[in-house]
Amino acid sequence: MRITKYTHACVRLESGGRALVIDPGVWSEPTALTGADAVLVTHEHADHIDVLRLAGLGVPVHAPAEAHIDRLEVIGVGSGQEFTAAGFRVRAVGGRHAHIYEGRPDCANLGYVVDEEIYHPGDSLHVPEQPVETLLVPVHGSWLRTAEAIEFVKSVGPRRALAIHDAQINDRGLSSVNGWLAEETNGYRYLRPGESI
Repeated sequence: MRITKYTHACVRLESGGRALVIDPGVWSEPTALTGADAVLVTHEHADHIDVLRLAGLGVPVHAPAEAHIDRLEVIGVGSGQEFTAAGFRVRAVGGRHAHIYEGRPDCANLGYVVDEEIYHPGDSLHVPEQPVETLLVPVHGSWLRTAEAIEFVKSVGPRRALAIHDAQINDRGLSSVNGWLAEETNGYRYLRPGESI
């Protein structure tokens, strides 16, 4: 499976001529959606969903059933639900966005385990019950400390971890976060937007 990282939390998965895009937000490149067969959205925040871009795309968009997404028809999913998107097997896990301050924000957030190999948690540190090969690990956010990101990787125990949720951090900060994660966890790697593995 080919994994391409785009700006912030957006990732494109390709296999067998099919393309599944996760969290194409307002900061991600439009090219992430070129030829996409389906989209997964972890939650309703604009850094994870560009409603206008998706409204004109014409492909199935899966999102938490509890999410408040206006002006876009989505296929609502719930935690524990299994479904197929663009030919990929997907399991929705988790349920709520991580808290920033005094319980806010409180919105639905689902992570997605794709083909039992790749896990995108959205804005959450929910540890899935099943092992995964590749963890897409959030590295920065108003709801996240570096120590929590390190512990998340260790708790999930993937073969490799790739950074996501990084657009709000400057190069010096990103270098520091990448250094800590590389030193403290196994298999960590940073992909710049547009890079693939």
